[in-house]
Amino acid sequence: MRLLSTISFLEVLMLAGHVYGSITFPVRGNFSENPQPFVVDVEKEFIDNTRLKASLTRFVKPIQEPDPLEGPSVQNASTIRDYWVNEYDWDRVQKHLNSKLKQYTTTVKLSATAQYLEPIPLHFVHHQSPRADAIPFLFIHGWPGSFLEVEHIINSLTHPPNVTVPAFHVVAPSIPGFAFSPAPTTTGFGDYEAAQAFHALMIQLNYTKYVIQAGDVGGIIMRYQAHLFPDNVLAGLNNFWVVSPSKSDRERYDKNETTADETYVINLLDAFFNKHWVYGQIQQTKPLRLAHAMTDSPIGLAMWIYDAISAVVENQAVWTPEQIITWTMMHYIQGPYSTFRLYKEGALNGAFNLTAFNDLPMVEQPMAISEFPLDIWYRTPLEWAQRTGNVQKRYMHDRGGHFPAWETPHFLLDDIWDFFGNLDILRNFRTDIGEQLPTQS
Repeated sequence: MRLLSTISFLEVLMLAGHVYGSITFPVRGNFSENPQPFVVDVEKEFIDNTRLKASLTRFVKPIQEPDPLEGPSVQNASTIRDYWVNEYDWDRVQKHLNSKLKQYTTTVKLSATAQYLEPIPLHFVHHQSPRADAIPFLFIHGWPGSFLEVEHIINSLTHPPNVTVPAFHVVAPSIPGFAFSPAPTTTGFGDYEAAQAFHALMIQLNYTKYVIQAGDVGGIIMRYQAHLFPDNVLAGLNNFWVVSPSKSDRERYDKNETTADETYVINLLDAFFNKHWVYGQIQQTKPLRLAHAMTDSPIGLAMWIYDAISAVVENQAVWTPEQIITWTMMHYIQGPYSTFRLYKEGALNGAFNLTAFNDLPMVEQPMAISEFPLDIWYRTPLEWAQRTGNVQKRYMHDRGGHFPAWETPHFLLDDIWDFFGNLDILRNFRTDIGEQLPTQS
């Protein structure tokens, strides 16, 4: 293997075998051993071909009154297609991303004792606060999200409304295979390895002590990271603290002896895993089969993602055709195989099994959980969460769903400021910003 001091996005994707028909991967970036500025600039030919593919969509012939659980309606698919073909403006979208989010690329390597030894190219957002007491803050997205989720909270975190609440230096990486972090080139990269990669990124940025906020798959990555690096991860706020009902919980449930919260969350979990988890089962068992269907069909992928989103969100005004398409593009540009396959790698570690969530490693650092009514683990008792971590606080909200940073940012910001702002370990925190990143042009 040649040593990688500098590697282009094109080279990485060619090594991984990612090709879009006769067109090579349509985004370029330099992945060196030090962070370099990154500007989203997707080739026009790719965007034009994507629009053409959307226009040529062959729709399903519907039956009368289909079960909504079967998937999105043909009407929804047609609405997305029409918007994509006639109104969606990718140039405007990428200009917005480049103006609102300071983005970078770099390459990290895991320790010599890690099982995954390939260099890991990463795309990430990094905004620094002017406050001297700002706390390094790692934001980890999940599926089918991306780094886009951080946009609605990042400025408030770096420039909070007053000095009574903490400020943060925010780092928001793309999980390899998502958005503009190239997909892993070999098997063996899952949540556990992502945790090691993101820690290596924080160390590369000179953030030796930091906190984490995460949800969905990112919430699992966060727990691995806190467990693996207890001297570096100071605390965390998780809006997706997965936990399994124990055998004793089930026995009490059968006898009608569980509390109102316990009963609610058991019913919620059973309904989700019996009726909605089929997407996860497919992604963790047959990701390549699914990728064959989705890689060349922008509307097919959009409906797969839309179906996963629609069950766990509240604010439909946020989920416009424009946002659904842009979120889909974060998977379609690179191809969705690696984002699906993350579930397979996670399943190998027991991370996606309702009966095995309690086998995730114990987290000793101070943790808090944020719960939203349309999410899957809503009303999880604090006592349950404490079985696998030092969970000190539970924030309950009466609105919102699976993507709080995106659709209810004010709730999540309040939780972040309250929890991290009142931890003794973070009081009077001072950080050396360290080496400044290259200035974006």
